[in-house]
Amino acid sequence: MENYTHARSHILPKSFWLHFGRHLRVAVPLLALSLGAGVCGYHFIEGLNWIDALFNASMIMGGMGPANELHTVAGKMFASIYALYSGLFLIAVTGYLLIPFIHRVLKKLESQKN
Repeated sequence: MENYTHARSHILPKSFWLHFGRHLRVAVPLLALSLGAGVCGYHFIEGLNWIDALFNASMIMGGMGPANELHTVAGKMFASIYALYSGLFLIAVTGYLLIPFIHRVLKKLESQKN
């Protein structure tokens, strides 16, 4: 569990950006790893060249769907599983990145209440 501020203390802007930076340092490598897994899957399972594999994995992670037609059963199975994983993963990472912002808003509301 991350050490945020005490309930009665105020969040300074520098502290806020440090928290956000910490969350970003966790999220970016996880996103890169997930994108890399998708690229490798499309390249090795479906046989797409690297740039098309990157394009398809990026489109799936962005929620747009595959760009190239899939020809193999294994490629279609991979795309299905990767699409489900990417959707849930992107929601989780977005929530994780929003934690510092939500925390700051709640602190502002709490300070206005008192």
